[in-house]
Amino acid sequence: MAKLSPFLAHIPRVSMHEDPSSRLREGGPSSRRQGVERVLTRQYELAGKSGARYRYSSLEEERFLPPAGANFVIARITKEGPAVLFAGETDNLANQTWRTALEKAKAEHKDAAILTRLNVTRSVREAERVDIVAQHQPPMNT
Repeated sequence: MAKLSPFLAHIPRVSMHEDPSSRLREGGPSSRRQGVERVLTRQYELAGKSGARYRYSSLEEERFLPPAGANFVIARITKEGPAVLFAGETDNLANQTWRTALEKAKAEHKDAAILTRLNVTRSVREAERVDIVAQHQPPMNT
């Protein structure tokens, strides 16, 4: 039988239809371990035209960003899930090349947020981006 650490055993669940920012304002979801508080990242599943499903995480812009390749989407988060405004990819998430697209989206949609998915291989990132664009037809990708 496998044992879970106390940190893994007590991860709070977030409803798919819940506004994730409401729980952050209320003090949850978070976890404390050795005096360190961590906010759990909300994950969203996006389907591509091919039927493949991709799991994206909300990005806290103030947090340390890994210098790794990633796909990203800029979306409005609704009760039905993310409404994709833009889909892109980058060789280095820490470069913040996505910031220009996010600022442009926020000019029209104040509630625009960035979601990311780490993906090191360029060919895989590009295929995923094309698949998501084909399915969601993001207005900022035209």
